[in-house]
Amino acid sequence: MLQQPISTTIDLGDGRPVTISTGRLARQADGAVTVQCGNAVLLATVVATKEPKPGQSFFPLSVDYQEKFAAAGRIPGSFFKREARLNDYEILTSRLIDRALRPLFPEDYLCEVQVLISLVSSDAEVMPDALACLAASAALAVSDVPIQEVISEVRVSRVNGKFVTNPTRSQMKSSDLDFIIAATDKNIMMVEGEAKECSEEDLVTALEVAHAAIKTQIAAQNELRQKAQVAGKRDYTKPYRNPELEQRITAFAKDKMHAIAAAASPKHVRSDAFAALHKEVVEHLGTELPDEDKALIGLYTGDLQYYVVRNMMLDNRVRLDGRDLTTVRPLDMEVDALPGPHGSALFTRGETQSLTTVTFGTPLDELLVESAAVSEYTKFMLHYNFPPFSTGEVKMMRGPGRREVGHGNLAMRSLKQMMPGAEYPYTVRVVSDILESNGSSSMATVCAGSLALMDAGVPIPKHVSGVAMGLITRKDDGKYAILTDILGDEDHLGDMDFKVTGTRQGICGVQMDIKIDGLSMDVMREALAQAKQARMHILDAMYAAMPAPRVDLKPHAPRMEMLFIDKEFIGAVIGPGGKVIQEIQRTTGTTVNLEEKNERGEISIFGTNKEAVEKAVNWIKGIVLVPTVGDVYDSTVKSIMPYGAFVEFLPGKQGLLHISEVTWKRLDSLEGVLKEGDVVKVKLTGTDPKTGKFKLSRKVLLPRPDGQAGDQQGGE
Repeated sequence: MLQQPISTTIDLGDGRPVTISTGRLARQADGAVTVQCGNAVLLATVVATKEPKPGQSFFPLSVDYQEKFAAAGRIPGSFFKREARLNDYEILTSRLIDRALRPLFPEDYLCEVQVLISLVSSDAEVMPDALACLAASAALAVSDVPIQEVISEVRVSRVNGKFVTNPTRSQMKSSDLDFIIAATDKNIMMVEGEAKECSEEDLVTALEVAHAAIKTQIAAQNELRQKAQVAGKRDYTKPYRNPELEQRITAFAKDKMHAIAAAASPKHVRSDAFAALHKEVVEHLGTELPDEDKALIGLYTGDLQYYVVRNMMLDNRVRLDGRDLTTVRPLDMEVDALPGPHGSALFTRGETQSLTTVTFGTPLDELLVESAAVSEYTKFMLHYNFPPFSTGEVKMMRGPGRREVGHGNLAMRSLKQMMPGAEYPYTVRVVSDILESNGSSSMATVCAGSLALMDAGVPIPKHVSGVAMGLITRKDDGKYAILTDILGDEDHLGDMDFKVTGTRQGICGVQMDIKIDGLSMDVMREALAQAKQARMHILDAMYAAMPAPRVDLKPHAPRMEMLFIDKEFIGAVIGPGGKVIQEIQRTTGTTVNLEEKNERGEISIFGTNKEAVEKAVNWIKGIVLVPTVGDVYDSTVKSIMPYGAFVEFLPGKQGLLHISEVTWKRLDSLEGVLKEGDVVKVKLTGTDPKTGKFKLSRKVLLPRPDGQAGDQQGGE
């Protein structure tokens, strides 16, 4: 008989309980828990190898989050009818967990660790990504895998002006701020999210609200660990180290390392100099070193570079490229950089460059974003590409990795804040190709994307720019340095990578990873203020390059209009067997797509010729337009009868122009007066109350024989 689970329950703060359980499922894993909120259940497992692989020099952690379609009572739509590779949403959730968990492990722990989180039961109102890291951390907490601290992660949103922790899906529809935040009981570790131009102080408040909730979740994990009677953390084999060798390398290379760091050289010159120094160190130490010591040379020269560069910036307030702490690298921008795309921009900041394009599509090009609980279509997408030549490397070209998905998502959610609403007819795809990289290509993507959207004529109201901030700290004397527009090396050597995007009015997106303990909110406020200053500087340059969106699309861009009609007219536009809509497309050369949404018809007309699109729009408007008695219309004679002419005065709407209403003169026939194809003005004088047929008159628009206007005499 299976044992009963060991559980603990916490309150999210609004009466919704969250229960964490262990001991019943996946018992052969090193640690396994379930986290349940409502009907949503996540299963998290962790397994770690007992020994590192021979020669292992890095920590191999893999984190995978997956949503089982059965959790929501659905069958996957793929050909094989089973879950395949992780989709972008699952990859992004996996990255959130990975970034929070990775700092928990000791630096000298090199055993392979695999963390798997699965949504096994879904709740339409519960957003599982906010609970996934809690599940992963709890699985580690009840295991003997040697983590240093317990963490958790929550979502904070502002709903109707009030900050809410882990809101429901319904609440999220009214949210103007959405951040996922991870922390230990003492320190914020990771932030990711978006906002509709929130202030810096709003972000700080969100962090404080999140941290209070996280502390409660950490206490619950510790309680569960005690209930499970976990004996302790396992011992592990620590990698071989030689302090004497480290001292020898430091004595020989420290001053040379400082000289390279202080030379303010370009990236590749600096990299070549560091590589040459590494060779000097190898030659200096000689060939008599044992193999295990030779393997440490790269480690110790890397550690020396870490401390030398950091101390240089802290003590001299000068950076690797010679800048001070707050200066943004030189900016260069060009819009309409390519002749073929519907919009394009080239954005260069120092040694980072993005070539970004915008492509317009129809509603048929919308992207299906699918998870276990929700399937939604989006009309705005952004893809980020990072080819190896951008860093001067040779690598295999494969599909986008997790890094590319994450960077593209940050740029997408930042620019999305300025995109027009559902009434905008186009599906818009932005593609950022990174041509050169040395520091925050994702922020270059935001800037280039904003410029390209305006170049394409997308009516975004404001530019969005972004900047990556860094932090260097020293515990010995408490010194710290906040770095604006960090280089790649500064990202690698620093204690914080803090990306902030926004307009002149507020923050649109944030991504932050902190590698140290004890970052105070005062330092956070200082970093945000410095980031705002840099953001404004970049925005000024962007507005100088492209002050506003193009008034009209480019000549080669496809034209598209969207109409919304009452549900009752859908059949009239389609026609019997699709006859009407097919005739519109055939005659105008446009593509017409009609869908019923929200109890109304949504019609998109797409074509490469502006006049053709306008003709199709007017045709459809005529079909759905309700004729008004007293209005005058240009009508086309469709057929001639002995008693009058049938005319089409609106698309799809015909009436009889009786022979007595053609002119004030009495006519025996219409021969020589009207013929098929003639265009004549008619006035709608009424409708037959019995048949509903339209009554039309031409003569009331003509002067009477005595010279007075017929319409003025009420000749209806």
